Amino acid sequence: MLEQDLKEQLGQYLTRLTGDVEITAFVDDSAESRQMLELLADIRAVSSRVSVSEKRDAKERAPSFALARPGEAPRIRFAGLPLGHEFTSLVLALLQVGGYPPKVEPEVIEQVKALDGDFEFRTY
Repeated sequence: MLEQDLKEQLGQYLTRLTGDVEITAFVDDSAESRQMLELLADIRAVSSRVSVSEKRDAKERAPSFALARPGEAPRIRFAGLPLGHEFTSLVLALLQVGGYPPKVEPEVIEQVKALDGDFEFRTY
């Protein structure tokens, strides 16, 4: 699905992963699910730190996928194909789930950690 030059650039970025990333794909029989699986296969192909598994679960939106560290609950979910400007968000999510620190001032990180409550953010 990805052009060869984009795969090479993605592979260079993913060398920054310090931990493994598990991608769980929630699929159905649609063409969109097949396209999403192609994209995820391209990502898996450029980094040995990335694994992909498929699930069919009526409770989950399909096609969608979730990123997690091994043994942890998913941190980030994407619905459909994150292409175009959304692809940058996917690359950043892969890096951050894989242990690459975000470019945020330490004071801001401490402020976020100090927030009281459980939060869930959804972006459409």
